[in-house]
Amino acid sequence: MIPLLILGLLIQNPGAHGYELLALMEKRHYKYIVNFTKGSFYYNLQQLEEKGWIEQIHENPLTSGREIRNFKITESGKAEFEKLMVKYGTKSEYVNLPFYGALLFADEYDKNKLQELIQSQIDQTKARIALLDEYLSNTQELPGTIDYYRRMNENSRSHHLVNLEWFEQLRAEIEGPVE
Repeated sequence: MIPLLILGLLIQNPGAHGYELLALMEKRHYKYIVNFTKGSFYYNLQQLEEKGWIEQIHENPLTSGREIRNFKITESGKAEFEKLMVKYGTKSEYVNLPFYGALLFADEYDKNKLQELIQSQIDQTKARIALLDEYLSNTQELPGTIDYYRRMNENSRSHHLVNLEWFEQLRAEIEGPVE
């Protein structure tokens, strides 16, 4: 999915250089959509260029003499963007949390250690909610527009709240009644 993100960002920001695109992905919390690293980002950027889907815009180097590689999307890149939009826009998957796999064997696991695992899920979910809250508090949908990314984050936050409630309920049931 990284190619879709890079191509889409170049449509939104023609002439951006790699670091600008990576910074946008981090600022917009695209890590919630796809797992990426600096290395995987630049690898995909290079692949897109080799395939002819993006190309460098040659600009004069800065006074420091260091060349900055700015990019734009090509016509074939726009066609690939369209294909990727269909590919990912029509894909639907079940939530696949590794935690669910571990939970299958909860009865065979030490109760106290299981509670630690659940607490870890609670802590991680709270951290995700806090990041989403930060993003949502710093953005606003303009009247008469639809900010799809903001709405995706609102939806993601709702799912995390449901998960948090479930984890806390599960923890309480394992702890048992307070005597």
